[in-house]
Formats: sequence, C-alpha cells, structure tokens
Amino acid sequence: MELVIIGLLGGLITGISPCILPVLPVIFLTGGAQSARFESAAGDQGLVPASRWRPYLVIAGLVTSFTFVTLVGSLVLGALGLSQDVLRWAGIGVLVLIGVGLLVPRVERLLEKPFQRLARRSEVKNSGSGYGVGLALGTVFVPCAGPVLAAIIVAGSTGRIDVGTVVLTLSFAVGVAIPLLFFALAGRGLVERIRAFRTHERGLRIAAGVAMLALAVGLVFDVPQLLQRLVPDYTAGVQRQLTDSPDARRALDLGGLVTDENKDLDKCTNGASELESCGTAPSIRGIQTWLNTPDGAPIDLEDLRGEVVLVDFWAYSCINCQRSIPHVVAWDAAYRSAGLRVIGVHSPEYAFEKDAGNVAAGAADFGITYPVALDNDLSTWTNYRNRYWPAHYLIDADGVVRHIAFGEGNYAATEKLVRELLADAHPGQALPDATEVADDTPGAGPRTRETFLGSAKDVNFGGEGAYRAGDGTFALAEDQPADSFALDGMWRIETQFATPSAGGDGGIRLRFHAGEVRMVLAGEGEVRVRLDGGRERTIAVSGTPRSYAVALGTDATAAHVLDVRVSPGVEVYSFTFG
Repeated sequence: MELVIIGLLGGLITGISPCILPVLPVIFLTGGAQSARFESAAGDQGLVPASRWRPYLVIAGLVTSFTFVTLVGSLVLGALGLSQDVLRWAGIGVLVLIGVGLLVPRVERLLEKPFQRLARRSEVKNSGSGYGVGLALGTVFVPCAGPVLAAIIVAGSTGRIDVGTVVLTLSFAVGVAIPLLFFALAGRGLVERIRAFRTHERGLRIAAGVAMLALAVGLVFDVPQLLQRLVPDYTAGVQRQLTDSPDARRALDLGGLVTDENKDLDKCTNGASELESCGTAPSIRGIQTWLNTPDGAPIDLEDLRGEVVLVDFWAYSCINCQRSIPHVVAWDAAYRSAGLRVIGVHSPEYAFEKDAGNVAAGAADFGITYPVALDNDLSTWTNYRNRYWPAHYLIDADGVVRHIAFGEGNYAATEKLVRELLADAHPGQALPDATEVADDTPGAGPRTRETFLGSAKDVNFGGEGAYRAGDGTFALAEDQPADSFALDGMWRIETQFATPSAGGDGGIRLRFHAGEVRMVLAGEGEVRVRLDGGRERTIAVSGTPRSYAVALGTDATAAHVLDVRVSPGVEVYSFTFG
C-alpha cells in the first residue's frame, strides 16, 4: 500500500510539473478536442457522432507504453545492444507520422487501423480511437519523470523486476494520467461549448497535427529541458518532501533494489574489524566505458577468481573521495604484485562527471592506474546497494564479499583485512610492509554539509527570496543563517551550476563550520576569496569542472565566513567541506 501511495503522489506531482507543458497542447487537441461532437458542414444535421472514449484511450495508450518502456525498455535495448536513445527517436518518429496523419486523413486511417474497430465512418472523420497517439506519447514522456520514476528506472536496471517495481510503476503511471485526462476532458468540454469550435472540426484537426509536429521538433531540440529551466519548478519542494522521508526511501528500495544477487550484502557490518561473509559479489554491470584496461576491455569478476578484489566506488569531484583515493592508490601499488586487484567504479554525482575525458583526467591527477569503470547510469552502484561516496567492497579469492566500508576513514582496518585475504589466497607469500598514508578524515563535530548551487539540488541557500533556475538579482541577507550561502548581484542559475550574468562579478557569502573548504569550479576566469575578513586571495580557474581549495587549516569547531567574488565565465557547482 505504501508503494501505491508514493507512486500515485509522485505521478500526480509529475503530471502538473513544468516538464509536461510541451505535451499539453497535444493532449488538449488530440485527446480532448477530437472527441467533441461537431456540427456538420451544412449546419442542419445536428451533431456528428464522435468517439467519446478517445480521451481515455489516448491516456490508456500513454500509460501502456510509458509502463512498458520504463520496466523493460532498457533491458530489451541492452539485450539487443542498442542505444537507450533508440526508444526516444522511435517515439519522435511516430509523433511525426501521427502529425502528418492529422493533416492528411488517409495517412491517419492507416495509423489508427490496428487500434480501432472497423466501422462505417461519417463524412467528417472524428472517431479514431487515439490509442496509437497515446502509445507514441508514452515513449517520449519517459524523460519527463521525477524522483519516483528515477527510483523505478534504477530498480529496473538491476535486471530483476519484482511485484513492488510493477506496482510502483503502474501507480506512478496512473498518477500521471489523472491530471492529463482532466486536461483532455476539459478540452472536449471547451470545444463543445463554443460554437466557433464546433463548426471547424477540420481546423482543429490541422491545429492538432501542427501541435504534434511541433512537439516532435521540440523534443529533437530538448525544448522540455529548456522549459524546465525557464519555468520555475513549483513542484520541486513537494517532490523532495515525498521522497526524502525515511519511510519513502525504505519503500522505494523495495522497488527492485534488493535482488537474489545482492540480498546477502546485509550480512556485512559497515566498517567491521573482522572478516565477514556477505554472499557472492554482485556483478559489475551497465558500464559505459572502461579506463586503464587493454583496449578498453571490460572486466568480469568471474575471471578474477583466485585473486583478492577491492571494488572502490568514487567520483572525481567528491572531496570525501579525494581524501580516500590516496589510500586506495597506495594499496594498489603495494599489493598488486601480491594478488590484489583494485577496480574503481566511477559513479557520477554531476552530469559533467559522466564525460569519459573528464574522468580520465581526474584519474590521472590522482595517480590512478588500476581499471576504472564508468557507471554513468548507476547500474553497478545499484547492484551493490550502495549509498555512499566513497565505498569499499572487499572480495575474497572465492568471489565472496568479506568486508564493506562506507565513507571515509577505517583505512587501517580495511588494509589489515586485505592482508589477511591475500595471505589466505596465497599461503606462504611474503607481503610488503603496510602502507603509510596519513588519514585526513575530518574528526567528529559539527561540519557544514556539501552545498550545491545548481537548481536541481540546491542545498543550504540562506539568501533573500526564492532560489530557482534562470536569471535573477540577489542580495545578501541581513541575518544569514549559519551553514548556508547567499548570492549577491546578478546570477544565472542553471541545473548543475550558477554563474554571474550581465557581464559583472557575482558575490557569494558562505557561513560554515569546517577545517577545509573546496569549490568545484569550471570555465575561464578567477575567484577572489576572503576568509573571516582577512586578506583577499585570487585563484585562477580554467578548464573542465574540478575541485579548488579556497580555505585550509581553519578551526573546524568555530563558525567562519568566506566571501567570494566570481568573475564572468566561471561556473560554480558546489562547496565541499573537510
């Protein structure tokens, strides 16, 4: 029941969000207006019979294809070795055909034939079922999903679709359908109440065809995403409230996250000091690109039986990973010849972290020479039921997970267990001395949480007014809360970052508790930083997004203020704290 409620609410929220705006004219005209009763051309024969079921069938077609594509579309395309974009382009192609069909009735008859009863038609065609229209809309509507559908897609990526996944998907689809059906019925009612519409059925059909073709063109050029940036997302707060509660997270995890392949991972205790037995290691799946392997060849854990394997989940701009990676690099250098195989699974937090070139540059900066798998769709992340950057999964020579460590720290215990497994796998083998890498894990105490400036997941904004995508003028708050940031001047807020607009510098005031502050920046220009009113320091920024140190060695238990001036051309993604 909990999954049904979450799915319905998530669908309802998505159905009224800005991302569905490009679909509404098509729903209004093809689902609603075309089911209205129109007067004959002569005007003396009453109302021409219409298919009153058309709005329901358009929405039913949308729900059908939406559900099918979401649940098994990725699996089918993966099995066929096809790109995930195939479904989107196929849907756009069908929309073009339907649009042409609305303009040319003979083409429409061919398209609608499989989905309607064969019956005698009146002179004015208005009885097409609309199911084919809905099927096409469902394939292109999938990208317009919110966080609940994201959980469904992640569950489907495990390759195991259980009852919970199906229930969540169907309830989500029904939730989306309710506001769309209301809009379609409103369109029908409007047409039937206005005589000018009732006598121009052909004109409405042409308008519907034009709207359908416009939607197809808009999808080619990602107009829905543009609208999402231009129109304030009035549903974002509600979506976060729906999915951030502990009950919702637990329920969504049941939507396919736990599988036969990974269910035994629960037997491991985070950061245990002794070896445990937590089931056969889940497979590494859904990898887009491999780095540091011969000719980019993939790695199968089955081929590594007899060796000890450390799977390290990381992201190159994550400050927690940046402090952890030196330990992993040192273990690889010390124990590779003794039988340790390290695999880095790069699971991106930002869109720019999906770029293979950016990841390769980041890996080179950290001195990573072991294989790195680009898990851009978080398929392996999900298969391991992971939730943290970084995370270490230690696998013995028999392929069994023996240790899991989430987050920073616990390095000495992890290395001790690595040595134990190597000794078990290769008895009598001499091991090198333990590595000596300083543990820079921040100590306990209050520390400001990671702060994002993109509209997709803005965190800790403490300035005046609302924080939303688009251009805006900001001013520093008189009483800015602790552990927050505020903007000053004219800024453009994008999905992933914020950048000064109108050609002038932009200001940021950050109030924080931490011993170290870093900014993830990109573009060309500079930032000037002043800590606690002290001397101003200038930092040059150039290239793709990466982490820049802006404050070091501060008292982590005290409150601090960092004033930042950002030049035009610099993109600010986040603040991270140590």
